[in-house]
Amino acid sequence: MKKLILVVLLVFNVGITIEAFSQVFDSPPRDGAWDKTHTNDRKPVGYAPVREADVSWYLKIWRVIDFREKMNQVFYYPDEKIRDRVSFMQMILSAYQEGAIVAYKDDEFLTPLPYEEMISSYNTKDSTQLERLDNPGEFYDTVITHTLDPNDIKQLRIKEVQFFDKQRSVMDVRILGICPLKQVTDDKGELKPGFQPMFWIYFPTTRPIFAKTEVFNVKNSAERRTYDDIFQKRFFSSYITKQENTFNRSISQYKTGIDALLEAEKIKTEIFDLEHHLWEF
Repeated sequence: MKKLILVVLLVFNVGITIEAFSQVFDSPPRDGAWDKTHTNDRKPVGYAPVREADVSWYLKIWRVIDFREKMNQVFYYPDEKIRDRVSFMQMILSAYQEGAIVAYKDDEFLTPLPYEEMISSYNTKDSTQLERLDNPGEFYDTVITHTLDPNDIKQLRIKEVQFFDKQRSVMDVRILGICPLKQVTDDKGELKPGFQPMFWIYFPTTRPIFAKTEVFNVKNSAERRTYDDIFQKRFFSSYITKQENTFNRSISQYKTGIDALLEAEKIKTEIFDLEHHLWEF
């Protein structure tokens, strides 16, 4: 009888031990002193309601955010995914592939662009000949596959509308769309001057995804922001490339070099002066 009791207790203890070990290995160890839940539960703050009758002035603006600028490095890094952070394009492409966001062919947001159609234009295969290492002078045919690398995308084009809401007495801005810009390459994959638009996403519908993705805070890791915070609080550097106009042309179509930069600053100054004059008594 005693032997039977010992056997039962031994089997019971072994079962508890196995279950405990399985629970440990089922979930990865905590990377910190506490469980992070705030970001996972984050929801974007809704926009203030705006009536058409309250908008006394508005203008559509197109901007470019260059990840190579120091202030914009939060969009580009980390260049490889880590546990609690991903780069902006890693987040976008992953959500795009999973169907969590809808992409469009242009900034009118009328024609959807399926992920397979987009990725097929960047994942290409080239036939070439390579020399055998073990038998110099002998060549063999092979196929080299070029895949889309999120790190090759270093700019974003932003479409936004700036307007004056006389009901709230504020000059407000709403981002309408975001377009990744990839540097142009030749048939051999070599980089060339210029950037080409890839696809457009409608910003208001993607804010819930942005609000759940953290970016690094160099001052305090306990107060990390999200990509939604970065856009809503305008924590980025950009320059204007186009304003809504009669001819629907961008600045680069009628200005070049330093003149294009001066034209962008002129548009920025005109908007600032307009807001200032609204409050001049």
